[in-house]
Amino acid sequence: MDLFLSPMNAIKQVTIVGTGLIGGSLALALRHRGIRVIGSDKPRVLAMAEEMGAIDSGVENPARACVGSDVVILAANVGGIIDSIENLGPTLHRDVLMTDVGSTKVEILKRAKAVFGDSTKTRFLGGHPMAGKEHSGIENANRALFSRAAWIFTPEGERLSDLAHEYIKLIASLGTDILHLSAEQHDRLVAWTSHLPQMLSTAFAAALQDEAQLEAQARVTHVQMQEVGGRALHEMTRIASSPYSMWRDIALTNAANIEDAILKLEQRLTHIRENLRTPELRAEFERAARFKKAD
Repeated sequence: MDLFLSPMNAIKQVTIVGTGLIGGSLALALRHRGIRVIGSDKPRVLAMAEEMGAIDSGVENPARACVGSDVVILAANVGGIIDSIENLGPTLHRDVLMTDVGSTKVEILKRAKAVFGDSTKTRFLGGHPMAGKEHSGIENANRALFSRAAWIFTPEGERLSDLAHEYIKLIASLGTDILHLSAEQHDRLVAWTSHLPQMLSTAFAAALQDEAQLEAQARVTHVQMQEVGGRALHEMTRIASSPYSMWRDIALTNAANIEDAILKLEQRLTHIRENLRTPELRAEFERAARFKKAD
């Protein structure tokens, strides 16, 4: 086993509230580094997590699951994370670090400040791994999920607690690229890099569904559309199967930034539509190519 032990051995046990795709993958990765992991979720999910070796033990009640842990990681959807901060935060010892993996940060941090007050900067650390799959659930967990992925932290204040520093080191040991942003910077950035692609894929796939139903009258099937579309169509619609249950809370808590990104994309698409027969279309392709060349 590839053990990770800090010089002070500060993190011996963590509790992960929500052992689905992200929580389960993180549990697998942390156990591989010698950390004791307690999971909290529905009994069926915990049973599968234990069978997979993702957790040392499962406790359905979140408050009881947190007993004895140095770090509590909230890995539910955004709404569940906000509720857990409200319900679990006041029950935790002051030396315990609470963190999360939520896809938006402003509303989460706002709730943390309401619960922890002036001690927020030492007791709560916002986090967001930029990793995932189109299919959720513990059955899709993979301990290598975070390798080479960005993990964004949104600390409240410039000075972190020693335990927060140790947790960040632990996350870095998973092969992640650590970034530090404000909550506001995070939400603006992911609106463009994560949330807009999801909404675009969803809209595109929904439009294809409508078109397929119309084309069915001409005996053009879904399968034929996918075969003709090939890899490009598959890649453009791959994340369209992501569950609404996860994206509902993201849309609710980052609506203004997502609206801004969608509006600007709409304007760009309108510009392309209006210039399909003009040299300006070449300029658009060249502008897009410059972005990709910067990779």
